[in-house]
Amino acid sequence: MKVFPIQPLRRVFKKAGAERVSMDALDELRSTLVRMVEEICADALTVAKHANRKTVMKEDVRLATR
Repeated sequence: MKVFPIQPLRRVFKKAGAERVSMDALDELRSTLVRMVEEICADALTVAKHANRKTVMKEDVRLATR
């Protein structure tokens, strides 16, 4: 699943100090980010449903990331 484009991820690595980054490393980071975001979204949705809301709010996401 290619939800996140590669170039911004490459810039994050560069900003962290990497001189060179392999495509495999970028693909792995992208896969990891997608999994993490999916988990956070599912948890935020659970929080919103528990509050009897259909809309996920900023606070739901904050609670989901704890």
